[in-house]
Amino acid sequence: MNQIQNLLYDSLIKTQHVEAAALIRIKEGIAFTSPPRFNVPAQIIQTVVDAFKNPSAIRKEGLHVWDRSYQCVRADKNSIYAKCEEGGLVLVKTKSNILLATYREGMYPSVCVEAAEKLGSYFREREI
Repeated sequence: MNQIQNLLYDSLIKTQHVEAAALIRIKEGIAFTSPPRFNVPAQIIQTVVDAFKNPSAIRKEGLHVWDRSYQCVRADKNSIYAKCEEGGLVLVKTKSNILLATYREGMYPSVCVEAAEKLGSYFREREI
């Protein structure tokens, strides 16, 4: 694993309330993931990037990724939280990246949100 994957693992996965995580580079359209087998295809990367361009539409319509429909719980210029029956996802935008964290049934969404927002703040402070 590279340094970013290690950071995602140590900051998010180790909480045991984040199933998988990715750091999406907005300009490049690529994702660094943890665990490494977590796949974020180009179409999902684009959907995530586009979600921050129109948060009000996401609040109304939700997100459709990985063949699931996610109902939006929160959407603003910095964060998007969405849930479905099996779990949910948290998106946190920084200067040039979007942090994506997923959780599944049995995990605490609040812990996932707290960990993702904390790492997002760390990235914002360092202008990452």
